[in-house]
Amino acid sequence: MKTTVIGLGLIGGSIARDLRKSGFATELIGVDASEENAAKALEIGLVDRIETLEAGVKDTDLVIIAIPVNKELEVLPHVLDLIGSGTTVADMGSTKKVIVDLVANHKRRKNFVPGHPMSGTEDSGPTAALEGLFKGKIAILCDQENSGPQHVALIEKMFQVLGMDIAYMTSDEQDHSTAFVSHLPHAAAYALANAVQAKEDRKIIFDLASGGFRSTVRLAKSSATMWHPIFQQNREYVVESLNVYIKHLIEFRDCMKNEEDDKMLDLINNANKIRGILEGQNPHFLKNEETVTKLYTK
Repeated sequence: MKTTVIGLGLIGGSIARDLRKSGFATELIGVDASEENAAKALEIGLVDRIETLEAGVKDTDLVIIAIPVNKELEVLPHVLDLIGSGTTVADMGSTKKVIVDLVANHKRRKNFVPGHPMSGTEDSGPTAALEGLFKGKIAILCDQENSGPQHVALIEKMFQVLGMDIAYMTSDEQDHSTAFVSHLPHAAAYALANAVQAKEDRKIIFDLASGGFRSTVRLAKSSATMWHPIFQQNREYVVESLNVYIKHLIEFRDCMKNEEDDKMLDLINNANKIRGILEGQNPHFLKNEETVTKLYTK
């Protein structure tokens, strides 16, 4: 499988690592707007060679686009213009509807499979690429009825090779769901980091910072280049999720302010239920069997 990866950072690089190890990709071609990132990806063996975008997508079997979603608005239509009828194109972006709508009438729309592997870290660049990053996680495929079945099957197989389960959603459902479970946590982490940095005696506070604070604010280290356009493209649903979050923050604040200690304890106990949900005691929270399928094909 001749595979071209556009964007050689955490997601693109980690996919390249696993596709090489599994033998799914027999030849890996890298494309990156940063000459420094391209050279580093080649040096550490993420790809076999570096090409321009035009050369990289010529006569390739699979194109994986793993770049910031604002850049994808420029790159995806160009890639679809360049590819042949047999090439499959998949993107890995965290937003979907804006991107899908952009190419809805493209002559190669059937070649395009919108995807979103739900995994990552706060690090970026080729050196952030990790083997096994996606194992046991969920990948979302969007609007699969608008993609050619052979192209959908190839991307399903790719995610299977990465060790992922697959959820099938509309692009709008994807954006709404990820606003709560991915985009909201990042927005909250950025706000928390700014709140603490705004304290006059912040040096003392940071000296006291322990594991709990560090794990909570970890996402605030995530790249602005990646996350600013995500918030822009999914503005409506992120605002909705922030409004829900702020409502619960206010409720918690008012319990303390008004000395409603019994109610505050109830809120904490209710929040503790998330442990069981995330450990699978309520599987419908994580996996709706009508939309999530474990692939067992060989």
